[in-house]
Amino acid sequence: MIKANAFLSRISPYKPGRPIEEVARELKLRGEIIKLASNENPLGPSPLALRAIRRFLKDMSLYPDDNCYYLKKKMAGLLGVTPENLLFANGSVEILPMATHAYLGPGDSAVTGAGAFLWFKIAVCHTPAELIEVPRKDFRFDLRAMAAAIRKNTRLVYIDNPNNPTGTIVTRDEVEEFFRHVPEDVLVIFDEAYIEYIDDPAFPDWSDLFRRRKNILILRTFSKIYGMAGLRLGFGVADPEIIDSLAKLRISFNVNRFSQVAGTAALDDAAHVRKGKAVNDAGKAYLAEAYRRLGLFALPTHANFFFVDFGRDSRPVFEALQGKGIITRTIKEYGFPNALRISIGTEEQNRRLIRALGSRL
Repeated sequence: MIKANAFLSRISPYKPGRPIEEVARELKLRGEIIKLASNENPLGPSPLALRAIRRFLKDMSLYPDDNCYYLKKKMAGLLGVTPENLLFANGSVEILPMATHAYLGPGDSAVTGAGAFLWFKIAVCHTPAELIEVPRKDFRFDLRAMAAAIRKNTRLVYIDNPNNPTGTIVTRDEVEEFFRHVPEDVLVIFDEAYIEYIDDPAFPDWSDLFRRRKNILILRTFSKIYGMAGLRLGFGVADPEIIDSLAKLRISFNVNRFSQVAGTAALDDAAHVRKGKAVNDAGKAYLAEAYRRLGLFALPTHANFFFVDFGRDSRPVFEALQGKGIITRTIKEYGFPNALRISIGTEEQNRRLIRALGSRL
C-alpha cells in the first residue's frame, strides 16, 4: 500500500457552502433555490466584466498572461502602490499556503484567533509548524492576547478583518497597539475579503500601516462585492521582497485569462460596487430588525452575512431551511454549533428567509 505523508492526518478538508445544483439533486427540489451560504454578491458580476469575457471567448485556446500585467497595472494605480507590490492568485485563499510554505518550517509557530477563517489553519497544517489559536473575547479577536501569544519562534500572524464567520472587526486603535508588540520579523496577514462593505471609521487604514511597516501582507478578493466568486480571483499586497518570495511558490498561469479580463473590467464599474453596497446595507438593516423580532441573537455585522445563534443545535434549522430551498451555512467547525452564518441577499431573498424562520422549523 502506498503511504501518504503523515502530516495529512492533521488536515480536515475545508467544506464550502453547498452548491445549488447539489441540493436540488439530493432533495429533488423544484422551484427557485436561494443560496445564502457563501457570502456571494446576489446581484452577480459587473456587466462590464461579462462583456469583457464575451469579447475574449475566442482566445480560450491561448494561455493567459502569466504576469497579469494589465490587471496589476490598473490595481496598482487604484491602490497607490507599484505592480511589484501585488501578487494575483486563484482566489486570495491560494496565497495562504504560499505564505505558510514560504515562512514556516520545523520549530516555527503561527498565531491566529480561535474562529479565524479555516483555510489559514489548513495552510499551517501543510507545514511542520505549530498553530497557536488564541481564544476570542466577545466574539472578536483579542489582539492583546494574540500579541502576548507571539513567541520567539513565531513567524506568521493571521487576522481576517472582518472576521468570517462572526462579521466582527478589530479597530485601528487596537491594531496600532498590537503592532507595538509585534517583532519586525513576524509577518502579519490581514485578510480583508469584505473591505468594500466597511463604513465604520474605526476600521484600520491599511495604506497607512503599509507605508510604515514592511511586515504586512494584505489579502483582497473579487469574490464578494465584485460578484466573481466563480472565476476565483484574489490578490495580495506587500513589500516587493515578500511578493517575490510568495511568487516562487505560485503555479504558472494560476490566474486564467477570463479572470484577468473580467477583473480588469470590473475595476472600471464603480456603479456596480456602489449598488452592491447599497443592497447589502438595506438588507443588513432589514435583517437585523427581523432577527430581533424573531428573538434570535444576531451579531452586528460589518460584512455581507450575519452570525445567527439559535440557542440550540443549529443543524435541524439548517436542514429545515434547506428543505424549503434556502441554503445557509453551519459553522460548528469554527466552534459555534448553535449558530448559522447566513448571507445577506436581495430584498426578496431576505424576506423569504425571514418568512421561513418565522414558521415552525
